[in-house]
Amino acid sequence: MLRHGTPTRKKSRPRRLAAAVVTAGLLVSTSGCGLLSGEEDTSEPQGGNGSVEKSTITVAHLPSIDVAPLYIAQEKGYFKEEGLNVKIEVAASGQAATQKMIGGDADIVQSSYVPFLLAHTGGAAELKIVADAVSAAPDTFVLIAKKGGSVKSIEDLEGKRVAVSAVKTISDTLVMSAMKSNGLDPENVEFVQTSFPDIASAVAKGRVDAGLVVEPFLTIGAEEHGVTPIGDVATGPTEDFPLAGYGALAEFVEKNPKTVAAFQRAMERATEDTQNREVIEPVIQETAGIDATTASLVNLPNFHAGLDASRLQRVPDLMVEFGLLKKKFDIKPMLVTPSTT
Repeated sequence: MLRHGTPTRKKSRPRRLAAAVVTAGLLVSTSGCGLLSGEEDTSEPQGGNGSVEKSTITVAHLPSIDVAPLYIAQEKGYFKEEGLNVKIEVAASGQAATQKMIGGDADIVQSSYVPFLLAHTGGAAELKIVADAVSAAPDTFVLIAKKGGSVKSIEDLEGKRVAVSAVKTISDTLVMSAMKSNGLDPENVEFVQTSFPDIASAVAKGRVDAGLVVEPFLTIGAEEHGVTPIGDVATGPTEDFPLAGYGALAEFVEKNPKTVAAFQRAMERATEDTQNREVIEPVIQETAGIDATTASLVNLPNFHAGLDASRLQRVPDLMVEFGLLKKKFDIKPMLVTPSTT
């Protein structure tokens, strides 16, 4: 299988997804750490119960609306009430976020599950999953193509160049699964690594034949670049598929169980808030830099916080199917449930 990446350069740390739309594709690391840079925030939280081991933590995430609960927890003071001062940073991809954590530049990171599992099983680091984030809802993880182009459906992908946020992540894995479900050879595609905010433009300009995007970049891409959906990759065997969660090094979890538990409680509260679209749309406007009309059109994923081992087991099982893992892997020992913190 042909897989190509695109070179990037370093940029200062953005603080919102609006900034990520401009800069996420420009973030890079040559050493596996220091993927994002910015001013240090050493201030202690105002309020909180003071019972956590580490009050100031850094949480890094990839650019998508999947992290809306993270910003809700921040802006509604849920972290502060738990004694946490959370610094939020944006990484270009799940791989970048995972490497940032391994390099010691983030305490907790949000990523698609595939980079977590590859790092853990490959011996790069012993990781734990501390919270779920999202699973795929209809029309939230979608292949797009240029209107009037040669690619009109998933059936046209063989031999084509397809943009994904990063290779060996949930993005290329789901594309391969969709191709297989449609009777195609999933090895006969060239994946081009492109940050989510840049995929629609790359498709519109013909640099790639198709691309896989999540919201809000699906809606933004249609409005700004005129690209069109050609297939939902989260259907059939991948319906409601677990996409992303929050992970930490096992060492961090062991040393800071109260900190992790505080993070989990705050995320549970914020995730409950996302069930009300009237609550989440203003957050999407601010964090993704979109207007109210666009926010109202965005298809939302299924937000989760609690960890369900049987549901998350679908991820390593799919990775085994497509050769990302060589043998069956039990995800349950990686999960940090509230009762164990």
